[in-house]
Amino acid sequence: MQIVQRSSTAGVSKDSSASTTTGLDQAGLAGAAQGKTSAHGPAPGASAAPPTQAAPLRRGLSNWDQPLQNDISSAQQAVDFLEQSAAQLRALKTDLATKLAARQMRDGQLEQQVRQFADTWRNRREATGGSLDARLKFSGAEPSSQRFTVRGMSLANLRNGARETLAVAVGGGAQGLRSVHLSPGLSDEEIVARFDQALGPVGVRVSSNDDGELVFSTSENSWPGVRDSIAVQGSGIRFPTGQLSRLKAEPEAPVVAPEGWGTDDIESMRDTLQQVMQALSHVEAALAKVHGELNMATQRAQSAMPDIEVAGVDDLATRFSTIANEPGYQSLLALTSALVGINRDRVVSLLSLR
Repeated sequence: MQIVQRSSTAGVSKDSSASTTTGLDQAGLAGAAQGKTSAHGPAPGASAAPPTQAAPLRRGLSNWDQPLQNDISSAQQAVDFLEQSAAQLRALKTDLATKLAARQMRDGQLEQQVRQFADTWRNRREATGGSLDARLKFSGAEPSSQRFTVRGMSLANLRNGARETLAVAVGGGAQGLRSVHLSPGLSDEEIVARFDQALGPVGVRVSSNDDGELVFSTSENSWPGVRDSIAVQGSGIRFPTGQLSRLKAEPEAPVVAPEGWGTDDIESMRDTLQQVMQALSHVEAALAKVHGELNMATQRAQSAMPDIEVAGVDDLATRFSTIANEPGYQSLLALTSALVGINRDRVVSLLSLR
């Protein structure tokens, strides 16, 4: 579901000479209707009545909050992906359990199902618009991130020792070279904050985990370049002096790893069944959370629905119907102006909010 923000002005124009590409020209309809009834001139003794104009629509969909639309679109993409994944996992679980119960060996169907799910999982980032990471954590309209640790970057190692300035390289070029100043007496929180402040400008954020390691995160798009370019240089206290030393980045393991599933024999099928059940549990839990996010975003959209001034809309509809039923240029203009920009996705998106 995606609610597309309309770039044209919302509502109905008052200028009968102005053309519109996204809605019905209100004054144009009024003028056309008046022209039809006054073609033979006013009745004797009667003064010409001014054209009747319905009140304009003062607010419309173009006033909707763009971030809110992005939240709804991202949540819907994630829901679609998770529902597809759950359906494939349920089918694979059922077939594995059936064949194990009958002690049937591989027949090609299970391998095809595993490949199908592996392809689905491999396309996760594209299918969800980057809103769902490898741990099935939903990030909304923000790009999904990749968390990782770096060998040697532990709080115990960084906390001890004399004053030292570390040069940390992330990515290529001089902009990727950052300095972190360490000194005795710094708390763990202060160490984390200094790394985070230094690396934030190059798109890497820093926190810590329960094991006392620094945990780095960057966008999944940036991860391939970051993974192979992390290096550090010290003054010989915590890290060697001289040239920058390349450090190994260890990515956080994905919550689902179908590339390791096998169906060659009974034992591998049994192991795969256990992993499929665990994967299904993670997917269903993520689906419930994203459904909650989608419901909240939809409620915000409903509460933020523009207050449309409805006075005169019935009259506008009547005049539109009158013109549309008459052959000629005015009929064609009214119909095409009203239909420009309307497509199936927009109609489905709006109807889903009811």
